[in-house]
Amino acid sequence: MTTTEHRHLLVAGPHALTLVAGDAGTDPAEDGVVVDIRYCGICATDTHGYQAAVLPQAVFGHEWTGTVSAVGSQVSHVTVGQRVAVAVGPACGTCSYCVAGHTTHCEAVLAEAMGIADDAPSHGGFATRIRVSGRRVIAVPDSMADVEAALLEPAAVAFHAVRRAEIPFGAIVVVQGAGPIGLLTAQCARNAGASTIIISEPTPKRRESARALGFDTVVAPERLADTLSEATSGRGADVVFECAGVASLLRPTADLVRRGGQLSLVGFPADLSEVSYSDWQIRELTVVVPSRTHTRISSVRSQPLRRSV
Repeated sequence: MTTTEHRHLLVAGPHALTLVAGDAGTDPAEDGVVVDIRYCGICATDTHGYQAAVLPQAVFGHEWTGTVSAVGSQVSHVTVGQRVAVAVGPACGTCSYCVAGHTTHCEAVLAEAMGIADDAPSHGGFATRIRVSGRRVIAVPDSMADVEAALLEPAAVAFHAVRRAEIPFGAIVVVQGAGPIGLLTAQCARNAGASTIIISEPTPKRRESARALGFDTVVAPERLADTLSEATSGRGADVVFECAGVASLLRPTADLVRRGGQLSLVGFPADLSEVSYSDWQIRELTVVVPSRTHTRISSVRSQPLRRSV
């Protein structure tokens, strides 16, 4: 998307986008880079922000890849002309979370991800180019196409969710939702050793995409409970990943988990949900809510993932 005139897309209000023309500058900060953007994915949070105009402009479009056109004097891990993808910066090592050993919850990393860091850009990746901190980019291997590199950020979300789930080898896993995050989560779960993966998705085209990725048990939501019951003799899934982000699914999704199993809430719902968790206590469920990409996004680059969109 390289062009002489810089342009970027902003949310002007609910269901209102503005294409802004103007020079964003080609000179990076001393610790920053300028990237000419090639591709930028559309995340569900982007659509939420578009509908309600609540997403910070700095993160509207946060799944991008491109080519470095300028680097600051303090940047040494990437060079001009190198292909890069947006990444979560490394933990600072000095905030209270890092000192306590919780580096995945580093305050500096969170500020960058939320677009509220002091050096956050004025816009996100729906642009011709972007000036960001050098912490926010990672080199893309030659074997990876640009369009695939744009999926590194959502792949890191899935990788982190599966890593937190600590899937036991041979586990029976359910993935609700066959959008990009759901399909990436299913692939990471397969790589982690799950023996059976059941994907539930209402859209026929997305079910076809799941089957194209090698998943055999892909069903419409109304068939999920019966399919899971047959596969587990009525026991339920070891781990259920809710990747659809539909608040009304929370209670029925929890019913799919076996006693002592795990419910992972990966999807980001736009609406509020109400649950009574007494049944969860009786069945001793573990509920995990992963909300960070993996800070070591470099480990995701070696995952044998196929393109999900």
